[in-house]
Amino acid sequence: MSTETLVKREQAAPPPKPAARRGGRGGRGGGIGVGRPGVGWAVPAAIFFGLFALVPLALVAVLSFATWNGLSDPEFIGLDNWKKLFDDPVLIESLWLSVLLTVLGVAVQTPLSILLGVWAAGHQRNRAILSAIYFVPLLLSVAAVSVLWRAVLDPNFGVPAQAKWLFGDGNLFGHQASAIGVLVFVSTWQFTPLHTLIYQGAARAVPQVLYQAAQIDGAGTVRQFFHITLPQLRNSIITSMILMVVGGLTTFDTVLILTQGGPGTDTTISAYYMYQKAFKTFDYGTASAIGLLLVLVATVISLVMVRLSGYDKMRSTMEGL
Repeated sequence: MSTETLVKREQAAPPPKPAARRGGRGGRGGGIGVGRPGVGWAVPAAIFFGLFALVPLALVAVLSFATWNGLSDPEFIGLDNWKKLFDDPVLIESLWLSVLLTVLGVAVQTPLSILLGVWAAGHQRNRAILSAIYFVPLLLSVAAVSVLWRAVLDPNFGVPAQAKWLFGDGNLFGHQASAIGVLVFVSTWQFTPLHTLIYQGAARAVPQVLYQAAQIDGAGTVRQFFHITLPQLRNSIITSMILMVVGGLTTFDTVLILTQGGPGTDTTISAYYMYQKAFKTFDYGTASAIGLLLVLVATVISLVMVRLSGYDKMRSTMEGL
């Protein structure tokens, strides 16, 4: 039997029936209840989410239709903030820059994370040690990582100043292309380990019988990767990419510390522009409109990705079994 046939049979097999519930709540028949937890278990999380996510989002939505400088009382002005947004060339540019950084981040981090995750899924001791070292950036905050790389890439005292034969004038933050490259590199250095961890767990959950059948059929490592591993990682890939998209569109700390939106406005992404409007010009109404626009854009893109990928209709591909 070929490997591809076996994979198709595994994926087409109906999901196993849930185990019979023993005893219910009161342990009818003497058994211990193993049903799903009640709704009450979700109440603390729902309250926390409502207070710190839904309520602030509702207040931002209301404030986006008002003008407020942070001191006086808010004044309702209707759609004026929204009209100003779409006539603002800096905002339009910031949206394109946000999308560009997000696309570059997904294009770089996804293949790198998959390869590292599949490699780290091995059980050899050296892989475990190297994986532990590689995951160190996950322990650092975004601010700490940005400060670190700002010092390393400093045009006067950092690595570029000592290797001008490679970095030209050494000022990586003085040109748009190199500044964007730095932002992509730093984000990749910090967040690739997170997605690698996702793929590592998913790769270890792939049934070994598929690889054994492939070996019997004479399939090599590369063919096993493309015909077994990647199809089995499909759900994880989509989940990881959605996380990258949402994170990329809301990136702020890295830009604030590394480039401050410069040179000029060449790296002023939407989240940083929102910060400028709120805390530099004290235009909280416009800043709220930008924030709400980012939420809407990120939500729409995520829903489109889920719909086009068929993620909402997927069934288990043996991950986790």
